[in-house]
Amino acid sequence: MDSVLAQISGNVSVIGYGLAAIGPAIGVGIIFAAYIQASARQPESAGFNRTWLIFGFAVVEALALFGLVLAFALK
Repeated sequence: MDSVLAQISGNVSVIGYGLAAIGPAIGVGIIFAAYIQASARQPESAGFNRTWLIFGFAVVEALALFGLVLAFALK
């Protein structure tokens, strides 16, 4: 019976990470949408905005990677 409980625990961890990945996915979508909208409104500031685009993308993806590491650590 113990092996069944361990198997269920591993599956819950993977499902938990899948649910936790929804947040960074939405965050990346919002960041790129804001960049496209800002570049469309003021094309001359696209270079400046690109710096913040990359920074925001890196921060959001770091959160997703922390969630992945945590899912494996708790497994």
